[in-house]
This record gives sequence, structure tokens and C-alpha cells, in this order.
Amino acid sequence: MIQQYIRVDNKTLNSFIEDSSRLEDILSKQDNTDNENFLDLDKAWEGVFFIITGQSFADAAVEEAPLLGILMGPTEVDPDQDMGYGPATYTTAEQTKEIYNAIKDLTKDELSANYDPNRMTEDSVYPVIWKDDENALEYILDYFNDLKNFYKKAAENGEAVVMFLS
Repeated sequence: MIQQYIRVDNKTLNSFIEDSSRLEDILSKQDNTDNENFLDLDKAWEGVFFIITGQSFADAAVEEAPLLGILMGPTEVDPDQDMGYGPATYTTAEQTKEIYNAIKDLTKDELSANYDPNRMTEDSVYPVIWKDDENALEYILDYFNDLKNFYKKAAENGEAVVMFLS
């Protein structure tokens, strides 16, 4: 399971909402490897969420907004569209800015303090590598930095973020 994100302007977001096949078209027709509007968190997504919030995604309460929106936006693009593990969701430009403001000042020390390989393994935080991989913390810290930079650009540009698990 890989978490992916796309930064889009409101016009593009509305086009996805009107016809969700446009989202699939963009993903299938372009190489997103070097696309700065696209972010692939690989399998680090729930580990990143854990070091930000101190809990697994399964244990997160809906009231955890805006941080819950890091993995699943509050609104589905199209509830009938399956992007691999359910529909794509999104955050509006305003919600995206709230997420960025919630994570922008987090330090490596604060994030590292939340890293608990035993608890993450017990809670089945995906992928369950935490006790076995001595580089697991660096793996998720690197992806956190990518995520923070991605949200910074989205907040600066007034963009929405579309996300999905594939």
C-alpha cells in the first residue's frame, strides 16, 4: 500500500469532482517521477502519521483534524471510484494550509520522541518493519520532510491536495 498525493488548483480539483476519470487520466498519462505536484510516500505513510500524531491511523479519532487529513482528506472525490484501496480524498486549499501550519514547526527531535518501535509493531503500523529495520526511523523522517515540503508548496500556492492509497 502506497500513499500518493497530488497538489492541484481549485479548477483542477473541481474537474476531478465533476468527472473522477480525469484524475485517473492524469495519473496514467504522465510520468510523475519528477513532477513536483506529485508526492509518493511509498510505504512510509502510516509510520509518518505515527511520528506526527503518536498513534496509528486505525486509532486516530476523527476529531484529530487537521492532522487526520494528512492521510485521508475529509471529502471523497468520487465514492464510487477505487484508486486501489478506496476512493481518492482531498483537502481544500484552506484545509491544506491548516495541515501545513500543524506540521511546519515539528522538529526531528519531537518526531523521534514519538517513534516507538514496540508500540508501532503492537499497533500493526504499516509496514510492520519497526523492530527489524535499524533504519526505519530515518526512513520515515526522510518521508516526513518530503511531506512537509510538499504541503509548504501547496499552502504557499493556495492549492488543494488530493490523496489516495494504491
